[in-house]
Amino acid sequence: MNFCHGLRGLVLLSLLCTSTLVLAKATLEVKVDPANAALKANIEAFIGDLGDRDENALQRFRRAAEEQARMAAQALGYYQAEIDSRVAEGKAPTLRLTVVPGEPVRLRNVVVRVEGEASTLKAFRVPNSKRLKPDARLEHDAYEDAKKLIQNQALRFGFFAGRFRSQRLDIDPRAGYADIELIYDSGPRYSLGAVSFQGDTPFDPDLLARLVPFPANTPYDSDQVAKLSQNLQASGYFEEVRVDASPTQGGGRLIPVSVRLKAVMPRTVGLGVGVSTDVGPRARANWTRHWVNPQGHSLGAETEASGVRQSVGAWYQIPLDPPLTDSLRFTTGLQREDLVDVRSRRFTLGTQWQSKLPNDWQRIVSLRWEQENFDFGDGSDDGRSSFLMPGINFGVTRSDAKLDPSRGYSLQFDVRGAKEGILSDADFTYASAMAKGLYTLPGGHRFLGRAQAGGIATTDFDAIPPSLRFFAGGDQSVRGYDYQTLSPEDHEGNKVGGRYLLVGSAEYQYPIAERWRLAAFVDRGNAMDSLNAAMKTGAGIGVRWVSPVGPIRLDLAKALDDPGGYRIHFSMGPEL
Repeated sequence: MNFCHGLRGLVLLSLLCTSTLVLAKATLEVKVDPANAALKANIEAFIGDLGDRDENALQRFRRAAEEQARMAAQALGYYQAEIDSRVAEGKAPTLRLTVVPGEPVRLRNVVVRVEGEASTLKAFRVPNSKRLKPDARLEHDAYEDAKKLIQNQALRFGFFAGRFRSQRLDIDPRAGYADIELIYDSGPRYSLGAVSFQGDTPFDPDLLARLVPFPANTPYDSDQVAKLSQNLQASGYFEEVRVDASPTQGGGRLIPVSVRLKAVMPRTVGLGVGVSTDVGPRARANWTRHWVNPQGHSLGAETEASGVRQSVGAWYQIPLDPPLTDSLRFTTGLQREDLVDVRSRRFTLGTQWQSKLPNDWQRIVSLRWEQENFDFGDGSDDGRSSFLMPGINFGVTRSDAKLDPSRGYSLQFDVRGAKEGILSDADFTYASAMAKGLYTLPGGHRFLGRAQAGGIATTDFDAIPPSLRFFAGGDQSVRGYDYQTLSPEDHEGNKVGGRYLLVGSAEYQYPIAERWRLAAFVDRGNAMDSLNAAMKTGAGIGVRWVSPVGPIRLDLAKALDDPGGYRIHFSMGPEL
């Protein structure tokens, strides 16, 4: 019993001591007269947390705090500052500093110059900050930043023998002036030599050479060295990449580039699940062989299953030059799709040449043969079509971030066609275009726009299969209407798809918490056989969550032109 009482007493004593320590935590108060927020913040940062000092400890620390405050003031050019300190009693001891900064030291003569080979390099920037202009207030960090900028650029562009011939900061506190002289002699620029590859890799040297973004003997640029590492990692061929491009003792001005590589396991399997109100739950699986020969050819197979669509396909890809962006791919696949009034079974066989154009545009030139069996409604309009379709696609996306951009746009253009008699049942030309835009105003006000248009010119529209006709409605089209339910109808009321598509959307988003936004939107459009047909409008509200894998959208929308209640739309994927 006595032991328990003693234990409770120790616990109570401990709590009292802890409370006393919390109450005794010292505080710092800085008053600058006249007010100067930058100087006040700098003094507080120099002195830092006072910890658990009591009144006596603060009295002993007072002079040291004044000296630290003086150093903080001098760092911002205030060399005539008058500083007074005192310790105030209260619930917690407080150190109060009163600072009268006086007139700052100002810059008089400023010389910042780069000499040598770097002076002729346009990309080498000479510091030109407003804080380094005559009559500007002296700030020590502006002087240090200028030195660091020159040194960092010298390292980036390969001026490894460069040095400062002069680096002077002369201060006359009484006169109130300071002179700066920074003169950097860059010396000669080093160059990148030939790239050598080490490690046990199965790849042809010619393939590895096509991943190198610079020729031998090119002027040194650390960005090019980083790009080499990025290219090798992005190729998908390697699990480990180490690049060494450092100047060597006695090696002259030509820097050898050594790369050590470790190849990835040749095969991977991927599984994934998802859900949207367009197709419901869906599952995906893929198998990839990242390389099948020393030339870096790859192949794979993939399958997808949902309530309305099932597919299986395979591909074989040959890297071109440059291999990261240009490739030749051969594909084949089977797809089954069941829409509202349409059932389709499609077999495809084709090839496509993908290349990157200037300004980040992607171009895909394709040649594909498709055979499709389809029927509408009760099956009375069964059909079968075959087409050999050359096509070309252009696309570009530009934004300030991949996962959650604040501004940007994307454009897509697609043109295909066929000629009757050349493995095709009819003449036709298919064209479609889509544009998306995103802009964010201060305060988090986000505006998204989307526009889609398409059309088919043909001598026999009845021969055009459902996969090439236009339908509207759904998560990515006109919300408020079910997936692909906006369409012309045949004489039995079956939705059979249209010759033309016009869809537009406007959306406003506002953040309500980190990674959460509310949205309001209006969608308008239709799929039709005549451009004079009536448009359909849907409107609603929604919520957005920016998940680690991309935005997830939940919308409540109403069709304004047709009877019916509200529809829920759930989808995920990039906004651009």
